[in-house]
Amino acid sequence: MPPSAGVAARPEASPAERAHWIALSHVPGIGPARMQALLDGLGTAELAWRAPAPALAHLLDQRTLAALLDARARIEPEALARRIEGLGIQAVLRDDPAYPPRLRRHAGSPCVLYVIGDARWLDTPAVAVVGTRRATAYGRQATASIVADLAAAGLTIVSGLAVGIDTAAHASALDAGGATVAVLGCGVDVVYPRANASLRARIAARGALVSEFPPGRPPDPGNFPSRNRIVAGLALATVVVEAGEQSGALITAEQAVDQGGDVFAVPGSIFGSQSVGTHRLLADGAAIARSAADVLAALDVERAAAQRAARKALPASPLEAAILAQLAGEPMHIDEIGRALGVGSATLSSTLLRMEVTGAVQAVGGQRWMAGP
Repeated sequence: MPPSAGVAARPEASPAERAHWIALSHVPGIGPARMQALLDGLGTAELAWRAPAPALAHLLDQRTLAALLDARARIEPEALARRIEGLGIQAVLRDDPAYPPRLRRHAGSPCVLYVIGDARWLDTPAVAVVGTRRATAYGRQATASIVADLAAAGLTIVSGLAVGIDTAAHASALDAGGATVAVLGCGVDVVYPRANASLRARIAARGALVSEFPPGRPPDPGNFPSRNRIVAGLALATVVVEAGEQSGALITAEQAVDQGGDVFAVPGSIFGSQSVGTHRLLADGAAIARSAADVLAALDVERAAAQRAARKALPASPLEAAILAQLAGEPMHIDEIGRALGVGSATLSSTLLRMEVTGAVQAVGGQRWMAGP
């Protein structure tokens, strides 16, 4: 199966090629389809960036061509890549090993994902939990209950960081000790909505903030349908808690169906406007989500848990095996582990984070770690 429709696997990009992918992602009008046309026609992102206008004219419409020529006059790709890295933002190219395979399989997968936090959370078993911005007390309570149990089962919670149900989903996952991924309709460095500034920081520490939009891009209304397709594309299933008749959560559900994912809806009051959309989903064939158990049963989480246990039983490296041996007893501070094993802090930290994603270890606060459950 190719990485995405019509996309052949490529070797890992050089620093220069990476910089030119990033630069092209900053050009208005160059999305997945046009990027692929440029790669097919010219071979590499660097050649596409440097190509003369006549060579680009049959690959791009006039408006996009003008935008690219304007960007070339303003942007130096390598300097742009360094600036983004300096902001603590990771650029994950569609051909990178770190790019989430579930998303790569779908036609129209983003050319570049910008990430704050740990990009490895994008490739963990996940469920999207979405809903209206005008959440009711019932909706927030239902979200907290369902998400807590999904997180306890080892599932990452994906949502869109909007106020309302999205906020409740992210916060509930973190409160339950789980991980969460927030997909944004703006640049990952743009704090939106402002009310979720502190929640953003929590997500970056225990999950990831991700966007296909380049840093600095404001939250324009037209960005959010694209955001919703990534929310659905990262998840095995999508749970809609509350949705009005025109809710954006219904777009996420449609995207999930188009991408072959399961869709669940939480029933609500027959008198509540916030349940109109969810009841319509149920009438159209969505599965009912009365609790997390309905979702877990459909996803066969027990089998997934057994697979994670098997991965834990076979450490990926001698260092991981040595870390597990150190954590056989009481939790240890990361500095204690490093001294015991003679390992530098950078190597140890990245290894612990990788082991956390597989469930081999877990953070217990204060930079202390213990073996996974």
